[in-house]
Amino acid sequence: MRRIFLLAFIFSITFSFSQEVVKREDIKVGLVLSGGGAKGFAHVAILKVLEEAGVRIDYIGGTSMGAIVGGLYASGYSANQLDSIIKSINFNKILTDDLPRKSKPFYEKESGEKYLLTIPIKDRKLRLPTALSNGQNVLNLLTSLTQHVNYINDFSKLPIPFICIATNLETGQQEVLKNGFLPTAILASGAFPTLLAPVEIDGKLLTDGGITNNFPVKEVIAMGADVVIGIDIQSGLESKDKLSSAVRILNQIVGFQIYKSMESKYDSLELVIKPDLKLYNVVSFDKVKEIMAEGKIAARDKFSQLKAIASRQIHIEEQKTDMSQIDEFSIKQIEIEGNDDYTRAYILGKLNIKMRETTNYKKVVEGINNLSATQNFENVRYQIIQEIDGCILKIKVKENPISTFLKLGGHYDDLYKTSILLNLTTKHVLTNNDMASADVILGDNLRYNFDYFIDNGFYWSFGIKSRYNNFNSNVKFDEANLNKINISYEDFTNQAYLQTVFGKKFAIGAGAEFKRLKVYSETISSLEINGETGNGRLYFDKSNYFNLISYLKLDTYDKKYFPKKGVYLDVDFRWYLASSDYNDDFVSFSQLKGKIGYVHSFFDKFTAHFISEAGMTIGDNQNRALEYNLGGYGENFINTFIPLYGYDFSELSGDSFMRSAFTFRYEFFPKNYFQATANYAKVGSDLFNEGRIFDDTKSGYMFGYGLDTFLGPIEFNYSFSPDHKESYWYFNVGYWF
Repeated sequence: MRRIFLLAFIFSITFSFSQEVVKREDIKVGLVLSGGGAKGFAHVAILKVLEEAGVRIDYIGGTSMGAIVGGLYASGYSANQLDSIIKSINFNKILTDDLPRKSKPFYEKESGEKYLLTIPIKDRKLRLPTALSNGQNVLNLLTSLTQHVNYINDFSKLPIPFICIATNLETGQQEVLKNGFLPTAILASGAFPTLLAPVEIDGKLLTDGGITNNFPVKEVIAMGADVVIGIDIQSGLESKDKLSSAVRILNQIVGFQIYKSMESKYDSLELVIKPDLKLYNVVSFDKVKEIMAEGKIAARDKFSQLKAIASRQIHIEEQKTDMSQIDEFSIKQIEIEGNDDYTRAYILGKLNIKMRETTNYKKVVEGINNLSATQNFENVRYQIIQEIDGCILKIKVKENPISTFLKLGGHYDDLYKTSILLNLTTKHVLTNNDMASADVILGDNLRYNFDYFIDNGFYWSFGIKSRYNNFNSNVKFDEANLNKINISYEDFTNQAYLQTVFGKKFAIGAGAEFKRLKVYSETISSLEINGETGNGRLYFDKSNYFNLISYLKLDTYDKKYFPKKGVYLDVDFRWYLASSDYNDDFVSFSQLKGKIGYVHSFFDKFTAHFISEAGMTIGDNQNRALEYNLGGYGENFINTFIPLYGYDFSELSGDSFMRSAFTFRYEFFPKNYFQATANYAKVGSDLFNEGRIFDDTKSGYMFGYGLDTFLGPIEFNYSFSPDHKESYWYFNVGYWF
């Protein structure tokens, strides 16, 4: 009897325990995050409330911005960490190909920042870009943020199993991305048409997943979720009065398919959280706080239901994901994939990373930016694989299939007057790594520039330049005859040179130069020089010169026009070896010229810009046309012409000069500047004047307004000098060339 009672008691206890187990059976919760561009900020606010309610997320599926937020959350970030990341991002820079100027090649800094419009040419036809951005900045950011899981190729192995949706542009069908390189998959899902270019994965061209499946509920259930929570940030279709931009219209077209199937998916959800985001659109990236506030309100409204879901889960202390990154590491091997037209040496030279060299993630990203800034690659993917004896840096590039471009520009200034610039640039013409560029400048003064350059990265590179330049101006050319005469100046210069770059900052080059100068006046053509009048022209020089050249350049300005920070250095040495000697007085001589600049900003609005330059002649130069000529305002002066505000163009001349300028700019409204400049100069053969260095110093002052536009700088400046009674107005529009 006692044995029967004991068995009954044990059975009762066992039954009660099994009932408790049934009651406490753990449920797997899936989370579905819809796309919606900037409205996806609401996802982060809602995730914070989910965490507060104690909901454990076991699976995540997302589309577009939902894939970006979901992918980062699945990689181990908390909602608070995502909040901090979002608030620290400049979305205007991230969503464009706006790379730091310091990343651009020296050639691009010097010659490429003068074009208003660039049009790709393929198969002899003009093409339009596939999108405003190739998405390289987005890819760099995602790669940096997911470095701690970059060894995971199966997304089910992430801290939270994850999938995202993209659209196959060839078939129009959805692609469920479950494995591969996480940043690339996320980027493909979020590649909103016209804003971000399509992404190629495994031979498939993929774009925004919202086109085919903006709410992957069924796919998350298939992952194993018992309960699914959906966050829907869509606001419905727009009324006709709000369809006022290309982005809104495209979003409306994409929305036809989205909203047709969206609400039917609600039936499969345990809970739907839908914030009121009607006041915002896919590009409201400046409304982070407002959008997140709406997300928080919507989640708080469902807080009791979230708590109920959390109560059905068994909560144990979870092991936190290791989010740490090694501050510095050594690269033991660099693997490069996808390059055909650009050599390994070229890519390594732009990366500026060497094997067995200690580096960090910041320097790696800078190297990737350098590659992207060449515009020779559609995208550059990198992975850092950590091993015991060092790291492997894996680079996968996708070369730009378009190698020919038509570029256009326009400009007006007081010296060259109206100019229209036509350029044709083509790459890998004769060999790998090369580039040829031809400018034709039409207007009041016909000009051309031709450049051919073979960029060999770390190794010596080779270049050829050819230039024809001409202008005419009233100048104080020969005080013995007239105060001012109208001078026509023609320059035909050809160079062949070698160049190398040190530390990505300094460019050093040397080469040979053939130069032909014609300097003449028709104003005083009746005067004779060398027994001839020049058939209606009085020639001051009509000589050929053969020279040796060398240079050193450094340019870290953040912008070419209206810079706010950086350093500039340009040192040029030219040895005039031989001449056809039109004036019968040539003796070999050389000239050394240098320019240094420094820019610093205070309180982001006030900028101080200092420039100092000097030139000296070594030997005996008898040719007035080759002296240093100071005066006027311009950033496209050639040869020995130097600006000096407060003086007319080329008003001062001598075989040596020193000039310093102090410019102060105040940005009173975005891209609008008040500016004031004081500049001082000495010109002559004895600059130091036996220690009386400030004697006979010329001074000039300039005040004006500058506007930084898509056309280039627009400036109105007034200048004067206390040395004389003259004053001058300077006006220019467009990029200088």
